[in-house]
Amino acid sequence: MVGEKKWVKRRWFDFRLGHTVYLAFILAFGNFVLIFHRMFIERLDIDLSLWQFVLIFVLAYIPIAVAIGVWHRKTQIKVETEQMLKQNPLMAKYVHILFDAIDNKLTDEEKKKYRAMLSDIEQGNA
Repeated sequence: MVGEKKWVKRRWFDFRLGHTVYLAFILAFGNFVLIFHRMFIERLDIDLSLWQFVLIFVLAYIPIAVAIGVWHRKTQIKVETEQMLKQNPLMAKYVHILFDAIDNKLTDEEKKKYRAMLSDIEQGNA
């Protein structure tokens, strides 16, 4: 019975993830393109078919979105993650437990290696 509940919960998580990250995104993007075409291209009486507009739009939009995504990953994600971690007592407890475990089970060389890795992550060099 417990295994069945876990399976159902995982499938529920998978459903939400697939819906939110992929399907709803694709539907929202398609809706945005259609509305943009209807509100601007048709009303301005520009002679572009929907498929021509979609091609031009996607060719322009994707590089812009990728550039913004790279900027976000390199600058903003660190700030967001740090703020979320500062407000997450469970994460603080996990890290505390992790360091306690490391202090008792790892060699000095391994400790130095992991601390250097964590420092690199903190400084954005990972």
